[in-house]
Amino acid sequence: MARAEWNGQVIADTADTVVVEGNHYFPADAVNPALLKVSATTSVCGWKGLANYYTLVVDGAENPNAVWYYADPKPQAAHIKGRLAFWKGVRVTG
Repeated sequence: MARAEWNGQVIADTADTVVVEGNHYFPADAVNPALLKVSATTSVCGWKGLANYYTLVVDGAENPNAVWYYADPKPQAAHIKGRLAFWKGVRVTG
């Protein structure tokens, strides 16, 4: 079972993660959508493609761009499509 927590709140909890480069990618339906705010930030990974971001919002506190995902990953990263990963102080266990 993997769990993502930030600011005292469980963000995601599931037994179904995919680990890539040391990061747990959680299924989108395992992540609490009420805690996500769309971000305009993007970045590019040479083998995964274009990453999009969410800002976490918990009890009024914001963690900008702490969640990322690949909406349309390159073929070699197709296994993470529909999954979200965390960083910037988000504690992931599991």
